[in-house]
Amino acid sequence: MYSCPWDMYVRSPDVYHQKTVHLNPSGFLAPLTVHAPPPALVLDVGCGSGRDLLWLKQRGYNVLGLERSPGLAKLARKHAGCDVLCADFDLFDFTTLSVDAVILIGALVHVPKDRYPATLARILQALKPGGHILLTMKQGEGTRTAKDGRVFELWEDQDLREVFTEMGLAMVEAFTNPSTLGTGEMWLGYVVEN
Repeated sequence: MYSCPWDMYVRSPDVYHQKTVHLNPSGFLAPLTVHAPPPALVLDVGCGSGRDLLWLKQRGYNVLGLERSPGLAKLARKHAGCDVLCADFDLFDFTTLSVDAVILIGALVHVPKDRYPATLARILQALKPGGHILLTMKQGEGTRTAKDGRVFELWEDQDLREVFTEMGLAMVEAFTNPSTLGTGEMWLGYVVEN
């Protein structure tokens, strides 16, 4: 268990859903469409509100979500109109899946740096050879604790690139985006290939 109170996502799924569901994800999802065009099967790990699932589905992708919070999983299913597995990515057997792409949009922001490579490797067991990964992480140094107690791991570009290299992942594209919530934070985004 991480130092992040996961209970917030379980106790208040409606709050998180309303905060994120109407944000436009085009800026950070569009790079995937270049490298893994539809009708690719995309697994959205930590799919939250289902916003990204719906965006991809509307563009011809086959989509599957995975969400730890039962309340968010239910809301994502309803919003995106697709299957959403209710499971913890630390416990789920990803070898049971075979997908063309995996997206991790802020999904690993609470994972401590020393556990990050192992967590990512575990999730990527769902990916077909030559598949693509789209992931975003908050930019910065150290950690940041939000008012609600959630602890966010912050990353510098070179540190994430080192992780990808050590894991044998090929960098395909890198980009940065400001937070769609208007917080002034910057997000690092990557498309990598296994």
